[in-house]
Amino acid sequence: MHKIGIIGDRDSVLGFMALGFAVHEVQGAEEAAQKISELVKSGEYAVIFITEDLAVQTEEERAKYKDIPLPAITVIPSSKGSNGYGMANIRNAAQRAIGADILFKDGE
Repeated sequence: MHKIGIIGDRDSVLGFMALGFAVHEVQGAEEAAQKISELVKSGEYAVIFITEDLAVQTEEERAKYKDIPLPAITVIPSSKGSNGYGMANIRNAAQRAIGADILFKDGE
């Protein structure tokens, strides 16, 4: 059975432990990039969540795994809130998959 992991700062990820997530607290982009690589290579994860602030800083590392089926690496807001990066990624992924923007109308 595959695991669900989450990568982020302590305040953002600690609560997910109660949901049974494998929580990975990191201190910055370099550590987050190493953790992404480690979790993907383990083959144990179906989904890896990463906080937006770290996702922005680890885009290059995450891009290495965008075409593999598992794990899905998904961006979520941090405890500090959202900067819109996660929603932009969802929009772009939907456009690539479907060929049209079905989630948003242009300009909204």
